[in-house]
Amino acid sequence: MKVIVSGASGQLGQCLKDQVNHFPNYSFQFFDRIGLDITDSEAVEKIIKDEKASFFINCAAYTAVDKAEEEKEIAYQINGQAVNGLGRICKENNVRLIHISTDYVFNGTSSIPYEVNAPKDPQSVYGASKSEGEDALKDTNSIIIRTSWVYSEYGKNFLKTMIRLGGDRDELNVVSDQVGCPTYAGDLAYAILQVMDRADNKELKVLHYCNSGETNWCGFAQTIMEIAELDCKVNPIPTSDYPTPAKRPSYSLLSLNDITRDYGISIPYWKDSVEKCIKKLKASENDN
Repeated sequence: MKVIVSGASGQLGQCLKDQVNHFPNYSFQFFDRIGLDITDSEAVEKIIKDEKASFFINCAAYTAVDKAEEEKEIAYQINGQAVNGLGRICKENNVRLIHISTDYVFNGTSSIPYEVNAPKDPQSVYGASKSEGEDALKDTNSIIIRTSWVYSEYGKNFLKTMIRLGGDRDELNVVSDQVGCPTYAGDLAYAILQVMDRADNKELKVLHYCNSGETNWCGFAQTIMEIAELDCKVNPIPTSDYPTPAKRPSYSLLSLNDITRDYGISIPYWKDSVEKCIKKLKASENDN
């Protein structure tokens, strides 16, 4: 079966490329933004028909959380309107769309992990635009997978920033009152492909995926320094000491009950995945 992947140059897209050898029954076509702009509905439809695809994994998104507060129209165009078009085209061509969403669709005031059917209440333009994209798929047979705090050995992300800063500085201040769980994009990619391989129904499905366990950004940073063997002290600070244009959820743990129960997916502990990612980073540095 043919699988189209958009957003191939991003963290998740590159991690999906690394995982495809585990799924030899599928043929994958990866497109970056130059190869396929998801806001161009005609181009999307042409590629889907030309490839005779069975699945479309949408990793393309506007993810600049703070910049979205200024570039509202662009964020909604990519995360909302384009997803609406994707859903319609996939439905018309009998293609199962797997769309990646975010914990930012919730308001962050919960004290227990968010279930997939929890009320949405985004507090930022980014979150609202992603929520609009989800809503656009309500009458399709798509699979929506929400995730959080994504990092990998590719691109720009929190883990790589901490390693860079930890090598240059003696100490850092990182917020400690935002609770969630980091997600290694390599683990997420494998889970997406497992969900695709085991998809056996045709109605809309919403799932959550992040690594298991919980922490805060300061704890995440401290773990990175420890595993990377960097002598940099990480000091906890409140969010009020680090204001940003976009409001961050103070609590964004996602319940993993549905994806583990319905798809039998085993989810690694977040610290183990941080260690795995850092080992890959060091190996790539040694190769260079």
